[in-house]
Amino acid sequence: MDQYTLNLLFVGASFALYIGIAIWARAGSTSEFYAAGRGVHPVTNGMATAADWMSAASFISMAGLIAFTGYDNSSFLMGWTGGYVLLALLLAPYLRKFGKFTVPEFIGDRFYSPTARLVAVICLIVASVTYVIGQMTGVGVAFSRFLEVSNTAGLLIGACVVFAYAVLGGMKGVTYTQVAQYCVLIMAYTIPAIFISLQLTGNPIPGLGLFSEYQPGGEASGLYLLEKLDAVVQDLGFASYTGHHQDTLNMVLFTLSLMIGTAGLPHVIMRFFTVPKVSDARWSAGWALVFIALLYLTAPAVGAMARLNIIDTVYNNGITEEPIEYEARPTWMKNWEVTGLLKFEDKNGDGRIQFYNDKSDKFAATAEANGWKGSELSVNRDILVLANPEIAQLPGWVIALVAAGGLAAALSTAAGLLLAISSSVSHDLFKGQLTPNMSEKNELLTARLSMAVAIVIATYLGLNPPGFAAQTVALAFGLAAASLFPALMMGIFSKRINNKGAVAGMVSGLVVTLIYIFLHKGWFFIPGTNTFTDADPLLLSIKSTSFGAIGAMINFAVAYFVSNATEDTPQEIKDLVESVRVPRGAGAATDH
Repeated sequence: MDQYTLNLLFVGASFALYIGIAIWARAGSTSEFYAAGRGVHPVTNGMATAADWMSAASFISMAGLIAFTGYDNSSFLMGWTGGYVLLALLLAPYLRKFGKFTVPEFIGDRFYSPTARLVAVICLIVASVTYVIGQMTGVGVAFSRFLEVSNTAGLLIGACVVFAYAVLGGMKGVTYTQVAQYCVLIMAYTIPAIFISLQLTGNPIPGLGLFSEYQPGGEASGLYLLEKLDAVVQDLGFASYTGHHQDTLNMVLFTLSLMIGTAGLPHVIMRFFTVPKVSDARWSAGWALVFIALLYLTAPAVGAMARLNIIDTVYNNGITEEPIEYEARPTWMKNWEVTGLLKFEDKNGDGRIQFYNDKSDKFAATAEANGWKGSELSVNRDILVLANPEIAQLPGWVIALVAAGGLAAALSTAAGLLLAISSSVSHDLFKGQLTPNMSEKNELLTARLSMAVAIVIATYLGLNPPGFAAQTVALAFGLAAASLFPALMMGIFSKRINNKGAVAGMVSGLVVTLIYIFLHKGWFFIPGTNTFTDADPLLLSIKSTSFGAIGAMINFAVAYFVSNATEDTPQEIKDLVESVRVPRGAGAATDH
């Protein structure tokens, strides 16, 4: 059976499974559409949360970013996992106890203000739409290669699949679909990693193989894998893989932005509204961390091994010998060239593929002596995980499984984000403010229509993303960190922050962060309209992906000063905050 047929079988079977689950678990009420009837078991919810969380950025893009940068991009891992700890300890149980359907509803009630609720809806939509661009980008990358269609056609197919199961099933359908998607994506990620780890190190556990001896074909080299990789990349003019080369200030702010952005992302928070009890919310977060760890402990190994495999492909006789001839390039290169995500330009006309760091001054003399006139191979970082099984010459069924896994990762998060957007529009905007007397039937219809509109917008923006999938997602985290996270934290842990302070804080945090992003990425992400770049940022060394932490500080500061300059919070709101913070039935503390 040829590879294309295998891909169709695996991807088609997974899509049929998702749509079948959506029909089986179809939402029949607003409670089921928004919160799955609040009847999801913590383990099930943890698995669904992990799938919701491990998006195209985690599955497709993160290992690619780590592969081409090394240690410095471990901030993705630290930030995203650290954010879950914050979420489990500081937000999830309290928001579940509050008992509402959406994040804007909590903010509107806590800050006793329809304006605060409306601002929260705007913040949620801006962050979620930015995030979903990254997912649609990943869908296009996966479809364009494995179904041999254009990037545009791939996006349209993916949008139709999401529409079929997310619009129909709501949170109830999405929850059980995401459980299936987690099983698909974790197998698709770990099975190739195990094969490749065995090939390169003889160790079947990729996370341990990363620190094992490099043994290609079972032959001992006397070098650890990371030592070998460091030597190879430096010999080609690249920075060392395990060294720290980025600006420390930017790296710290980026990690912090990812952490608090994680804890403020509405589509993740919504998952904790689906469990029966407050204690289940904490257990859900704990289980989610376990399921996420299975992939995140594997990702660094996947990135390092893929980088080494690409270099070995180009320099198949060692980096001291001539690189491979273009006509002798392997099949995987030919396959990915068709998509436009891997490109070759013969700059010196010798018919061979030169791959090195042509921006390195130190390596310029070596390149000139070799007759090289620039690096000729361009590899889109988003293809690395998807191409990995082909690079390592693994069986066809593994390649097909990775195709299904990449699509599962992108579609699961896209569905969660679109659900967060539609819930806010229908429940918070229409039901909460514009048409408060709307019937449950009409509210459900509005939710489905708003999700359909959101899918159309996300598909359009996915055709022109502002960066690689993980970079685009990082922008969304920054927006959530600057706008929603401070409002949630102050809403739970401060009685003094009033409605005026909360609104002023959210608006200032969102606007300042959004302007900083647009100055670097282009206004409304339109190419060529930017004033600065992340290589030459406006403020010190702070890139647009790291500014969310600064935006959050601005949010906290503005909310604090405005609240203290205006009237006190009403007593009933203080009582509400107290009731949310104290477990039900707990007595007062006494001396012993």
